[in-house]
Amino acid sequence: MKIVVTVKLVPDPNAEKHIDPATKRLVRTGVETVLNPYDEYALEAALQLKERAGGDTTVTVFAMSPESLKEILRKALAMGADEAVLLSDAGLEGSDVWATSYAMAHALKKIGFDLLVVGGLTDDGSTGAVPGALAEQLGLPCITNARKADIADGKLHVERETDTGYQTVTAPLPALLTTALTFGEPRYASLKGIMGAKKKTISTLTLADLALDAPVGESGSKTELVAFAPPPVRGKGRIETPEDGAAGAKLIFDFLKEKKLV
Repeated sequence: MKIVVTVKLVPDPNAEKHIDPATKRLVRTGVETVLNPYDEYALEAALQLKERAGGDTTVTVFAMSPESLKEILRKALAMGADEAVLLSDAGLEGSDVWATSYAMAHALKKIGFDLLVVGGLTDDGSTGAVPGALAEQLGLPCITNARKADIADGKLHVERETDTGYQTVTAPLPALLTTALTFGEPRYASLKGIMGAKKKTISTLTLADLALDAPVGESGSKTELVAFAPPPVRGKGRIETPEDGAAGAKLIFDFLKEKKLV
């Protein structure tokens, strides 16, 4: 069985971030790039599934990123992934959710997989829309927010978190799975893993390898960022001292009504 984990290379979450006013894109130069933290949970899920499945099960990490960031994928390989594939092409710059998922889907079809594991969010964009768009492009069942997962009888069995409790879901393979942060703390790379990662393969694909029918990048994107602005400075809080609970409740209600929240 072949498990593929999509990972994104993002600016360090602890670094201060800026948007270029000319391009309206996140400034990535001069900031350390790391594996998207949410994707580390997806990788942990894939490695756990590999350990339980045994046999010839493999884990491949896939990223769409500039080739200059290629070596950052070594961390995923050091954690236990068997190989990595990088989709890198200048023509992908400026891709929105649709263009990103379209290009990724064609690359993933070329790679081949039985199970696709995706982080629920990315630390830079945080739209949460790519997993669903990717499942649509690939025609896959999409099971989100998994806290437990197993594979048996050729099917994916998942316990997923919801706002009201847990759901038990079964889907045929191939399928797409997104992980919750409660799936399991991502493992640290061991010294043996770090040394072994240096010998593992990182393959590269370009747009020429995919033969896409539609444009991607900025020209192929269906959304456009028209303007952006920093949030307004937060004002001072209002202090009220009601006579009793009833008066306090009325103050709260009137305040919410004033803000058009009720």
